Amino acid sequence: MRNRFGKIFLGFLGSQVLIFILSLVYQQSITLLSYINVSFYIASALLFSSLIVFTVNSGFFDAISYSFRTVFAGKEEGEKKKSFDEMTPLSQLITFNANPLFMVGLTDFMLMIAALIIYYL
Repeated sequence: MRNRFGKIFLGFLGSQVLIFILSLVYQQSITLLSYINVSFYIASALLFSSLIVFTVNSGFFDAISYSFRTVFAGKEEGEKKKSFDEMTPLSQLITFNANPLFMVGLTDFMLMIAALIIYYL
């Protein structure tokens, strides 16, 4: 439990440092608006990648990949068809836990929303 919060905290700290560095590099200044702009991109990329990993881990693409294997394997009997049937499903190949990535993206996104509220007040 403690290790997971450590990963989330280090990921959050790293993403904030990356946001400030990218804001300084691309916007030439660190303002509230540049923080909002850059943090939107970083948080969106983190959330999108965590949702993609979650979707793959859920087994959604296993049926699609099995269908492609059966269609493209053809009616051949033998080693080629057997090798297609013995392939590991995609959900078993990806063993990455997406929860810390999702939590880091969510906290970055909430900070961006808070900065947006402050900006428009």
